[in-house]
Amino acid sequence: MARYLLRRLLQAVFVLWAAFTLSYLVLFALPSDPVSVKLGGIDSTATPEQIAAVRDKYGVGDPMLVQYGKALRNALRGDFGHSIQTGADVRGTIGDALPETLKLTALALLFTLVLGIGIAVAATYARRNALRQLLLSIPALGISMPGFWVGLLLIHVVSFQWQALPALGNQGFDSLILPAITMALPASAFVAQILAKSMTTVLASPYIDTARAKGVGRARIHFHHALRNASLPALTIFGMLAANLLTEAVVVETVFSRAGLGRVTAFAVESQDIPVVQAVVVLSALVFVLVSLVTDLLYPLLDPRVAVAPARRAG
Repeated sequence: MARYLLRRLLQAVFVLWAAFTLSYLVLFALPSDPVSVKLGGIDSTATPEQIAAVRDKYGVGDPMLVQYGKALRNALRGDFGHSIQTGADVRGTIGDALPETLKLTALALLFTLVLGIGIAVAATYARRNALRQLLLSIPALGISMPGFWVGLLLIHVVSFQWQALPALGNQGFDSLILPAITMALPASAFVAQILAKSMTTVLASPYIDTARAKGVGRARIHFHHALRNASLPALTIFGMLAANLLTEAVVVETVFSRAGLGRVTAFAVESQDIPVVQAVVVLSALVFVLVSLVTDLLYPLLDPRVAVAPARRAG
């Protein structure tokens, strides 16, 4: 177990370094530079002395490897410097925006679990074939709908026509519901599709037939035996979706005009604000690594054979 954790920790360090380096190279390769954007681009009235002073302040004029080395050394201490565009401390900027995004992501994850598991269980539990096929078609429909289109549709129908929930802004819990549903619909469709297929396979297994022959009730077979044993593939996809939802929030927060990490990221990318973009990329990679690690550690709890198999191979 210790070797497994050490290997996973080394993989996590590599992923964080790769995310930091790739984001730096991509931003550095762009034709414009953040100082030009800050000073007004082609319409700038700044003198050459003013431009040189700003470039020296943020180290933009140094060679690429020198800039990269300084940025990496500071990032290892958790210091991403100051925003080139606003001058604000990057950690403070991220810290102010992150809570709103985390609340949105947490509610979207809850909706994803409820919808995904609910559709899969209802589809595999239905006795009538027509109802089962109808429920099984829902995930494919959910996956095919673009998130921004779902968001605009919800705003038009729920907010403007029904006036049931606010369309824009960060005013209370009600303003979280529509963007969370927008994020959860495609994610829950993936979970439902994987879980329904896995449950169908498990319900056709010989040990399920044995349980039926012993008189075990249908509900107990379905929820206790089949759902638990079929949840491993769904847990894998759910872990990946959980990390992806944080990046999905960038688009959704823009559609719903929410003040959060999405707005900060969109402005930073548009203005080529390298310190802010790198901090967001590293944060997203860190979330992905942590969620993947937690997902892997949950496997043995759901299926003890996962923990036993490595021990047998080692023996």
